[in-house]
Amino acid sequence: MASFETHRRRVHDAGLSARARHAAFRTCVVAFAPYGFRATYHHLCHSARIPADLGQDPASLVRAVEELHAARRQWLAGEAAFVARRRQEKALGLRHPRPDGSWWDQGRGAQGSLAYCPDPEFHPAGPLPEVVGRVLRSVVPPGSESPSCRVCDGSGGAVRWGSGHFLYRLCARCGVSLGADETTTERSVLLAREERWKGVWRRTV
Repeated sequence: MASFETHRRRVHDAGLSARARHAAFRTCVVAFAPYGFRATYHHLCHSARIPADLGQDPASLVRAVEELHAARRQWLAGEAAFVARRRQEKALGLRHPRPDGSWWDQGRGAQGSLAYCPDPEFHPAGPLPEVVGRVLRSVVPPGSESPSCRVCDGSGGAVRWGSGHFLYRLCARCGVSLGADETTTERSVLLAREERWKGVWRRTV
C-alpha cells in the first residue's frame, strides 16, 4: 500500500477527478483514523464541509486531508518520543515501559485508535489536531478502578451503544469508548445503522 503522504499528494492534485481525489482521501483515513475509520471520516466531512456532490467543492477534500495531516504529525512526534524513551529504558535494562498513565503504555486505544468512537456520528467536536494533542498529553493513573475519558473529564457519565457482538460504554460528552462487554445487538438495529452509515458515506447525513 502506498504511503499516507503519497495519497495526500493525490488529494492535492487538481488534475485528478474529484472522485479519484476522494478515493485518495479515504485511503489517508484508512491509514490514520484517530476515532476509527467511520467516525474520523464523518468528522472530517463535516469539519471540511465536503458536499455530497464532490464537484461542487473539490477543495474541501484538501481541507479535510490537511486537518488529518496536522493531527498525524502530532501522533508521529509522540511516537518518535516514545521510541526514544524506550531505547533509553532498554539501555538501563528495563524490558517493559515504565507505567506513567500515558496513552502510549496503556494499550494504545481500542481498535488501534487514539480515541475510538464506535458510533460514527458521536465523536469529539473540536478540531482533530486539538483532540489528538489532548489525548497524547493525557494521563490516566495506572491501576485506576474505572476507565477515564482521555478527551474530556468524563463528568457527563457514560451511555451504552451496541454494535455486533459488543456493547460499548461511551463517554456521554464526546462519544469515546470507555470499554466494551460482549453481547449481541438486534439485527434490525444493525441493519438500520448500516443504512444510516450509507448516508454518512455519501455525505447526505
